[in-house]
Amino acid sequence: MANTSSAKKAQRVAERKRVFNTRRKKAVKDAVKGMSKLVASKNAKEAGAMLPTLYKAIDKAAKNGTINKNTAARMKSQAARALRAITA
Repeated sequence: MANTSSAKKAQRVAERKRVFNTRRKKAVKDAVKGMSKLVASKNAKEAGAMLPTLYKAIDKAAKNGTINKNTAARMKSQAARALRAITA
């Protein structure tokens, strides 16, 4: 338990950030999972339409520091590569 008032405030801030980070991570996971299902079913048209949604979720998470920017770049690259593999 936090003793000082500043430690109590830091605890409140951390709890608030945890909620936002969890929500952003969930959005990224859901988008990645949806994209991988479309790629697995070789549905190139819907996967292409899903790509901007995936990019948006990843970029938002990276912008706020929920995920590392290099992790975001890697995830976007993998998604684009997977889409290119089923398109070609």
